Amino acid sequence: MPTAREALLDAGLSALARLPWSAVRMVDVASAAGLSRQTLYNEFGSKDGLARALVRREVDLYLRGVERQLSERRDTVDRLVAVAEWTVAEARARPLLRALLTGCWGQWLPVPAPVRVSAPPSGVPAQRRADAGPPATGDLVALVRDRSVAALERHRTEPGHPDRGRTDHSRTGAGRAELLYRCELALRLALAHLVAPGGESVAPLVRTAVTASLPAPLSAPSPRAGAR
Repeated sequence: MPTAREALLDAGLSALARLPWSAVRMVDVASAAGLSRQTLYNEFGSKDGLARALVRREVDLYLRGVERQLSERRDTVDRLVAVAEWTVAEARARPLLRALLTGCWGQWLPVPAPVRVSAPPSGVPAQRRADAGPPATGDLVALVRDRSVAALERHRTEPGHPDRGRTDHSRTGAGRAELLYRCELALRLALAHLVAPGGESVAPLVRTAVTASLPAPLSAPSPRAGAR
């Protein structure tokens, strides 16, 4: 059974599927969740707080989904292809996720306004985290890239992996930079396919790109990739 907070977030997301955010009323969200308006305000503080919580949950669901895609396959290329394909499919079905990944927020969506500097912190831990704001698009790309690299490096130490026991070149400067590059490339190709669809699937493009030889030694990308 969902918690009161989850029920309210579900109701808010359902309302957003029918109405632009400007037309969504807090009293209707509370009613749809079967809870009082006071409970809604206790959890989120305001409509802007609800918007920040909806966006924060979308980020968390996406990152958990990425982890799941990475854990369900063994081959490195298959993992990167799976993340790219899943990202495109999920972002097409989830407008909030699409906005987070592309930075394109329409009038229909709740652009999360920052918390006023003078506002006291929320008494709800989950809301304090939401009030910190979502990652920018470039930061979200970097989060997915870094989680992909971490998963691939863990996988190489698992029993039965052909590279287990060998020198881990991915942890050297050049090897790690190449792995970071390929992981980020796979995601950026997915985002390009999302914005400008071409063909039925992004998988062949990603598979070709991440297995191609790189022309020159690479330096590691910045922690906040794409934010420049």
